[in-house]
Amino acid sequence: MALPSHISSGSANPSSSRTPVYALVGNPNCGKSTLFNALTGLKQKVGNYPGVTVEKKVGTAYSQHGQPITVIDLPGAYSLAARSPDEAVTRDVLLGRRADTAQPDRILCIIDATNLERNLYLVHQILDLGRPVILVVNMMDLAAEAGLNIRIARLEHELGLPVIACEAVNGKGLIDLKLAMSRAELPLARHAWDIPAAIAPAVAELQASLAANDAKPPLVARAEALLLLTDQDSVRVAGSTPLHARTEEILRTWQKRWESEGTDWSGSLVNSRYEAIGRIAAEVVLQSGETGPTASDKIDAVVTHPVWGWLVLGAVMTLLFLSIFTLAEYPMNFIDTQMAALSDWVKSAMAPGDLRDLITSGAIGGVGGVIVFLPQILILFFFIGLLESTGYMARAAFIMDRLMSRVGLNGKSFIPLLSSYACAIPGIMATRTIEDPKDRLVTILVAPLMSCSARLPVYLLMIAALVPGDRVPLLTKVGIMIFMYALGTFGAFGFAWLFKRTLLKGAPPLMIMELPPYRMPRVKDVALHMLERAWIFLRRAGTVILGISIVLWFLSAYPKAPEGATDQQQLAQSFAGRAGHLIEPVIKPLGFDWQIGIGLISSFAAREVFVSTIGVVFNAEAKDDDTAPLRQAMLAAKWPDGRALFTPLVCFTLMIFYVFAMQCMSTIAVVKRETNGWKWPLFQTAYMTGTAWVLSFIVFQAGTALGF
Repeated sequence: MALPSHISSGSANPSSSRTPVYALVGNPNCGKSTLFNALTGLKQKVGNYPGVTVEKKVGTAYSQHGQPITVIDLPGAYSLAARSPDEAVTRDVLLGRRADTAQPDRILCIIDATNLERNLYLVHQILDLGRPVILVVNMMDLAAEAGLNIRIARLEHELGLPVIACEAVNGKGLIDLKLAMSRAELPLARHAWDIPAAIAPAVAELQASLAANDAKPPLVARAEALLLLTDQDSVRVAGSTPLHARTEEILRTWQKRWESEGTDWSGSLVNSRYEAIGRIAAEVVLQSGETGPTASDKIDAVVTHPVWGWLVLGAVMTLLFLSIFTLAEYPMNFIDTQMAALSDWVKSAMAPGDLRDLITSGAIGGVGGVIVFLPQILILFFFIGLLESTGYMARAAFIMDRLMSRVGLNGKSFIPLLSSYACAIPGIMATRTIEDPKDRLVTILVAPLMSCSARLPVYLLMIAALVPGDRVPLLTKVGIMIFMYALGTFGAFGFAWLFKRTLLKGAPPLMIMELPPYRMPRVKDVALHMLERAWIFLRRAGTVILGISIVLWFLSAYPKAPEGATDQQQLAQSFAGRAGHLIEPVIKPLGFDWQIGIGLISSFAAREVFVSTIGVVFNAEAKDDDTAPLRQAMLAAKWPDGRALFTPLVCFTLMIFYVFAMQCMSTIAVVKRETNGWKWPLFQTAYMTGTAWVLSFIVFQAGTALGF
């Protein structure tokens, strides 16, 4: 049985009276994000698909005539037969299964010219839908370097649709692409391939049921029938339309029949597709003579080497931390100077009183104490963007695979864990590329143990108070910081090992990962990534942290102490002080008093709030990267018996606590959405906070016994 050589869907082309909507699809590492950024620039909106933690990007491109074009950047997928939640979202949007996202008018398929045959598998499935498609053959320069001659005109003739040669990273081919996207009408593909005879009756029966019971157009019904007959297409995500009971019954009946007959229905369909694709590739791809190792191959010989690869990874991480402390110092000082000047101006312009204290100590002091760390956070995101855009991130996952397999995971879990250094939320979102549900859940459970950027302000403040002298030596800061990051990393690996052998038993799957070619980083893409994350950080500073700082100021200022009371007496009898005294019996064995307890409570909203909280509690403001005034106020703090509160041992213990404690409501909310319930986020909060208490108790009590 063959699909028709020319298919038509009637209203496939959008009316010229409205803005066309394109879905941008492609395999991972084919340059899809680069093309999306090149087309839309800053005209992007980023969010999540309702009901599932998968990123949704919608942007506006403009034709050569200035007409707007809406582009939806769908998650990368190797096939419409979904194996992970992100692939399921791509499938459901293209098939019109999601009530929250209208089915796109047209589809923009981008493929890697160096891996044409493999990339055409997804294109082949999409052409079954009978919708207008533009095919973009990207990375033509790399194909030429590899000795491949891609006959674009021949490919266009074979498929009967517009095919654009492109180098998205260099901007080549964008004009031709925009012209094609601007066309009022697009031809529908000439698309023919043979469905195995043993499978054809099932396809016909499922197609009829989908058309009748699920109200699917004929071609979409046929495409869905083919997807249902693949083993991998079993992933369902929130927000997608479920199958009709009759369709499900037909599917199960045919599967049982084939199992009894020993028919490999899924393999037959896949092989039939690849036979059709192979014939196209043979006509289109020409190999021009003998070729030696590519530049990527030569670099990989070093960066994926069993010995040199680890040295390169270590050097990259060391460079990252050195940059955080050296390059960020000047912009941090500038931000701090501006915040101090703003506070002084308010003090000079307003009469003394609660309102002035609210603005200077609550709002400016609280927010300023966190914003000052923005340059360091930007540097962290810059490095992560750089590693992703150059192609090194996949190599890091490759060399980590052997280590990850020892704890029951594979190298694919390393990328979400590495992303969690910046923030656990995108790290948890990145687990959607992990096919095995148990591996995915384990990675989600341990991702918050990686020291995120929100912990940076806490670490820096504690390091400043921990080390004697006016300024902390650079190597000392780097050494302590690397130790804290390493501690969180080994903690994540340790718990992954434990969970894979107890709660979520299972053998680690083999890792199959494509190593993308090395490319020079595209500054625009890295800058967009940094600006996006900077805006998220500033938005939180201007909303969550500002709100918490104001509330905390109120809780610290009321009820008022009797006339003549000291600042310490005022704080002790305030609402915040009472809350701190309430939990002091629990945290006192860790060396923490009720004032530190106030910081612990407030930082459940966001870890970095601890710094602004301590600034409010001790009525001090951070001034530079060594946070001198706040550091001095902390070093002057005493227990009632006159003992110093922030001893080096207490500062070190507090850092240990923040390495392991689950103090981020946003992360808890994302885990709840990702796991579809409260079971795992509550378990995660309990095990992480419990571990933080136990380890902090051991460190403080052992240190005290040894005389530290």
